[in-house]
Amino acid sequence: MTSESAQDIVFRYHRAWTGGDVDQAMDLIDDDITCRAPGVDVEGKEAYRSFIGGFAPMLTGISDIAAFAEADRVALFYYPETAATTTAPAAEFFIVREGLISESVLIFDRLSYGPPDPDRGAQ
Repeated sequence: MTSESAQDIVFRYHRAWTGGDVDQAMDLIDDDITCRAPGVDVEGKEAYRSFIGGFAPMLTGISDIAAFAEADRVALFYYPETAATTTAPAAEFFIVREGLISESVLIFDRLSYGPPDPDRGAQ
């Protein structure tokens, strides 16, 4: 019997939530997950579900850049495409324990995913 690698688990999670299947993605999340993201720390699976579930419907596509893995640690770099931007990169770092994602650090520019600022071009 072969066990699934941390990278495989993270890839399945990433494909699920970016494909709009948040429930399937949550099957790979530990109940006690901790996530550090710009402006917020998310604690617990239900809070994480709300966090990811709030962004997933905004995705219009995804462009992968790279992935790196070492044992239980996996890093992903990609472009989450939305109506607001297709060029703002995101990075995620995961720790997988006992077949579930238990820690996440998410790095992205929050302003790139908000509505356009009408005053921005006037400067």
